[in-house]
Amino acid sequence: QVQLVESGGGLVQAGGSLRLFCAASGRTPGSYAMGWFRQAPGKERDFVAAISRSGGSTYYADSVKGRFTISRDNAKNTVYLQMSSLKPEDTAVYYCAASGFTGGSYYYIEIYDYPYWGQGTQVTVSS
Repeated sequence: QVQLVESGGGLVQAGGSLRLFCAASGRTPGSYAMGWFRQAPGKERDFVAAISRSGGSTYYADSVKGRFTISRDNAKNTVYLQMSSLKPEDTAVYYCAASGFTGGSYYYIEIYDYPYWGQGTQVTVSS
């Protein structure tokens, strides 16, 4: 089992920045590819960004490409999501997820590839 706890969410004005943190614990969390997803009110949970176990490969949804950066520090069992140039449409609950896959250079973008989820952190961007 892997336990995930997100933090760093909050209220920010459009154009501002936030950094989300995902602290992982349990069974070797540093061994898994990781991802961030988000869910706005009344909408489905959508993929945001993914990173391979090694951190050498990343992938982003088109809606956040160039504005968000995913990274990880395996020594600290922490995954980050740096969000810049935030827009009101970025408002959502952001979830960290662990894939359970240990391939070094692979990332995953489908919800069904992620068996482990955090409780989410709210990000609200005001216009």
